[in-house]
Amino acid sequence: MCPDVARQASRRTIEARLEEFKSLASAINLDIIDAQAWNVREVKPATFIGGGHVEEIQKQVEEHNIALVLIDAQLSPIQQRNLETKLGAKVLDRTALILEIFGDRAATREGVLQVELAHLNYQRGRLVRSWTHLERQRGGLGFVGGPGETQIESDRRLLQERVTLLTKRLEKVQRTRFEQRKSRQSIPFPIIALAGYTNAGKSTLFNLLTDSDIKAEDQLFATLDTTVRRATLPHKREVVFSDTVGFIADLPTDLIAAFRGTLEEVTEAHVVLHVRDIANDDYMAQCQDVNDVLADLEVTPEKVPFIEVWNKVDMLTEEQLELRRRHRSKSIPIVEISAKTGQGLDELLAVIEVELGKTGRFQTVMLPHSAAHTAHWLYDHGEVLSAEPTEDGSAICYEVRVAKDKMSPFLEKFDKFVVEQAVPTPENATEADAD
Repeated sequence: MCPDVARQASRRTIEARLEEFKSLASAINLDIIDAQAWNVREVKPATFIGGGHVEEIQKQVEEHNIALVLIDAQLSPIQQRNLETKLGAKVLDRTALILEIFGDRAATREGVLQVELAHLNYQRGRLVRSWTHLERQRGGLGFVGGPGETQIESDRRLLQERVTLLTKRLEKVQRTRFEQRKSRQSIPFPIIALAGYTNAGKSTLFNLLTDSDIKAEDQLFATLDTTVRRATLPHKREVVFSDTVGFIADLPTDLIAAFRGTLEEVTEAHVVLHVRDIANDDYMAQCQDVNDVLADLEVTPEKVPFIEVWNKVDMLTEEQLELRRRHRSKSIPIVEISAKTGQGLDELLAVIEVELGKTGRFQTVMLPHSAAHTAHWLYDHGEVLSAEPTEDGSAICYEVRVAKDKMSPFLEKFDKFVVEQAVPTPENATEADAD
């Protein structure tokens, strides 16, 4: 069921919202008996939807022996309980369904802890039906089934104890990840983070960029855990690509908070690739949903370079693509690609290099053989565009691009070897050279 609450500003058509909600249900292999969409002009405090709609659902439940009813809205605890009583079936709202999907998909220890913590925070104040999932190491969170009830007081005590335990475990895991990130920063490769709406094709593109084989499926939330891979750009600059969890409309607040640690890869990115399913009818609404979450994380085009990656262009006609181009951003670079076929990949890599280069400065360094042992710094902390021996063979001439924040240590090491600032060729020129 997909209520469209009139008082809540919706960027989507009610039909598109219903289709997305059906995809969420299918993501955990639920059999969909029926799906309907209604305009809810007035939210009922007791049941969210009106009595007539409740009766209609009740008839469906009895006729088809339905065990689970999904409501595409955020229900209060009392609304959920009242609906379950009237319908004689388990009721999940949008938040609970997304949590169930995340619980089924999380694979790493951190992901499992994050999802369970978000689930427990969601359960605060609700009548807890089953705690069998607390002993699981992975998998679903037990919304859909399980043995009977326990005492509410006992449930709440158990909930709080579990929250405390999970919080401590998660802090330990996150400290470990923080140390791993620090070690990466000691040899600072630029981070290119892939962000976007769920099922936009981020993982498929990630595999293409890094020659990896991480899970990439045509379903919502196929990827939950951040994956990081090193790769080399065409001009031999090494970077780190980071694939992150997909966003979705009305992503539960607790889930955003729980996954904030995982999303730190985006907050520390040197370039953000906003991967968009440009073939989706709701591509504009999806774009705004992603931008809203990124803004909450304080990741904006004003703070870090963005590249819009228009994926799945192979699924559009030229006329459809031209209509979308009319609404394109004039301030953010846009690259049209197909991660499935590889179309546009070379252009994307070139634009990534340009965006990274905007904060760089070109330098020519003449290193005599006596100082050759310092050349590794240029490769580790800069982008070496060329390295050629001089005519007399007494030195190696390096053309390098050095980021602004690395200029001070660069000059400390190589100031006496800097011959002149290199004149960029049209191939490697960037806006930075105009400064």
